[in-house]
Amino acid sequence: MAKILVTGGAGFLGSHLCERLLGLGHDVLCVDNFFTGSKQNVAHLLGNPRFELMRHDVTFPLYVEVDQIYNLACPASPVHYQYDPVQTTKTSVHGAINMLGLAKRTGARILQASTSEVYGDPEAHPQPESYWGRVNPIGIRSCYDEGKRCAETLFFDYWRQHGVQIKVVRIFNTYGPRMHPEDGRVVSNFVRQALQGQPITIYGDGSQTRSFCYVDDLISGMIAMMNSPADFVGPVNLGNPNEMTMRELAEAVVAQVGGNASLAFEPLPQDDPRQRKPDIALAAEVLGWAPKVNLREGLARTVAYFRATLAPNESVQDLSYHRMQRARLA
Repeated sequence: MAKILVTGGAGFLGSHLCERLLGLGHDVLCVDNFFTGSKQNVAHLLGNPRFELMRHDVTFPLYVEVDQIYNLACPASPVHYQYDPVQTTKTSVHGAINMLGLAKRTGARILQASTSEVYGDPEAHPQPESYWGRVNPIGIRSCYDEGKRCAETLFFDYWRQHGVQIKVVRIFNTYGPRMHPEDGRVVSNFVRQALQGQPITIYGDGSQTRSFCYVDDLISGMIAMMNSPADFVGPVNLGNPNEMTMRELAEAVVAQVGGNASLAFEPLPQDDPRQRKPDIALAAEVLGWAPKVNLREGLARTVAYFRATLAPNESVQDLSYHRMQRARLA
């Protein structure tokens, strides 16, 4: 079994990945600076002798010996990555350089967790990997969009110039347990608001579309990509192609939670994509991968998690993100 480094390992996706890799018998080194990740996400893994947790920021070099690297480190929701956009860009770019340097030195295979945001507000629909995207390079989302695009550039240049074994996946909207309740993403927003009896906030008129992949399916895709033939480097889309409007998602959440939540409409944020749907033909062909968990089942698991972790009368909107962080780390 391999010794595997997971950067951003205490985050939403990272914690699920660490858990799955341990279940497969690997040794896992989880690295996180806890800006958006939480020790609570991996607390249940601390007793495992094959799991190690390290506080570290990937914008600084890391000297360890590993066989595989999953580079997930970067704030992934608009609320978080827009809080400190310069640091977000540094995390994507400097983090990629440092992890690629580590992979080059150790001979490790390295996977970059890229994003559907590299497609921007797309003109092609659904989005295939061959689509170059339509991204605003100077907008409020560009610290994340362009940071991830630059990280992909670095990965492919290290592959061509230095022969580093790379894998690149483009992750579309993913949801499930351990989502941060204040991350500003639509699933966590809708579930939290419905559970607390608040109006469900829809930006724009609710006709914009997304597709939602349950976290277990996404993790399976990432591991399949890491272990795919060496000559298949990607990029490859990972997501659920079942597209729906924001109104339809709100109705699905209310159906799971119960009650008669009202809808509150707010202006659409700057550069918010009007539609998003992955073309996953490549993942199906090369990886034999396709999502298995339908939205109803995935939402049921997600709602159950939020019911268990979010106090009924707690208004997290009244707390700043950093107050929550200090409370969590205290």
